[in-house]
Amino acid sequence: MRHRIAGKKLGRSSGHRTALRRNLVQELLRHERIRTTKAKATVARSSTEKMITLAKRGNAASDPARAVHARRLAAARLNDPVIVQKLFDDIAPRFSERPGGYTRVIKLGPRKGDAAEMVLIELVEE
Repeated sequence: MRHRIAGKKLGRSSGHRTALRRNLVQELLRHERIRTTKAKATVARSSTEKMITLAKRGNAASDPARAVHARRLAAARLNDPVIVQKLFDDIAPRFSERPGGYTRVIKLGPRKGDAAEMVLIELVEE
């Protein structure tokens, strides 16, 4: 029984899983649209939505210390200063009025080689 066990293992060790999640989030924020499997997209979706919410709260903070703290948390999770800057300066202001649901998953059908269900995950346009 998997009661109260959060997250998906994706058939990887914990370090590999963390690296995969970071890479998926980075590429989604960089390109704003990626093609991947359904299982990976669900993991990337939750992490991306949390990062966008963190950036929104950092931008809305009246205290400059809170804004810096939010940027440092994002930098620790993303490992790329260019993407952190894009997240806070471009992406978060775009979703400032939206309460959630920043990503969209569109089914593309099975992959040719192994019939894995492929999806397109993208940031919602407003």
